[in-house]
Amino acid sequence: MRAVWKGAITFGLVHIPVELHSAVRAQERISFRMLHKRDLSPIKYERVCEKEGDPVPWKEIVKGYEYTKGKFVVLDDDDFKAAAVQSSKVFEITDFVQAEEVDPRYFETPYYILPTKGGEKPYALLREAIRASGTVGIGKVTMRTNSHHLAAIRVVEDALVMAIMRFSGELVEVDKFSFPDADSVRPQELKMAEQLIANLSDSFSPDKYTDEYHDNLQKIIKAKMKGKKVTFEEPEEVEATNVVDLMARLQESLAGGRKPAARKAATKRARATKRRSA
Repeated sequence: MRAVWKGAITFGLVHIPVELHSAVRAQERISFRMLHKRDLSPIKYERVCEKEGDPVPWKEIVKGYEYTKGKFVVLDDDDFKAAAVQSSKVFEITDFVQAEEVDPRYFETPYYILPTKGGEKPYALLREAIRASGTVGIGKVTMRTNSHHLAAIRVVEDALVMAIMRFSGELVEVDKFSFPDADSVRPQELKMAEQLIANLSDSFSPDKYTDEYHDNLQKIIKAKMKGKKVTFEEPEEVEATNVVDLMARLQESLAGGRKPAARKAATKRARATKRRSA
């Protein structure tokens, strides 16, 4: 797999030559083209001037920031160069912070960090030090030209993983919204809810969660390519209802045993599979 970035990680005077590889695999996207219904010809889109109504060639297009409705400031290449930060192939860890202090909302794209020649021992040293201290390393990295990111280095099994982070100004503060007060929950309701959670608790197994809509679309597309038709069991429509008696709902949930929703979903899938194979 091709590296997306090559450089070095430093903490103190320790220098680790590394390269980054994507830690996520993009699911095959099902993309669609807009077609003319009459002859299935693809629809083309043009860059049209709102004022004149005529198509505009790329050479006559500039970038503008709309600071108020209908008012723009135009920026040229020199402006973008002036705003650029110094590009660097070194990720300097400026702080180590306790992992539990970092709000998960800050984390975005993850990358595996692999040591390159001569970096194996200091890589293992940094990994084990982070693991033992329960920290994450924070710093900034330039991934591409003018692409300056806040990033964190964490330990995942035997790997160091760099996660691109959001800056603080990108998060919406919790106090922007109003949430229910804890005093509205009665002790007996809380106890039953905790019992229900215990009944539904299990080890996290990501393979059990699938994108059924994506899979169904793939089956429909493949069938249509062969001139066939695939039918699926019509999903039950779940309507939101007013909670009249929360205790009654909790008791009903507990009476159903462990993971009633999972058993119901498995039964539906089995029936659907049997129907399609018949």
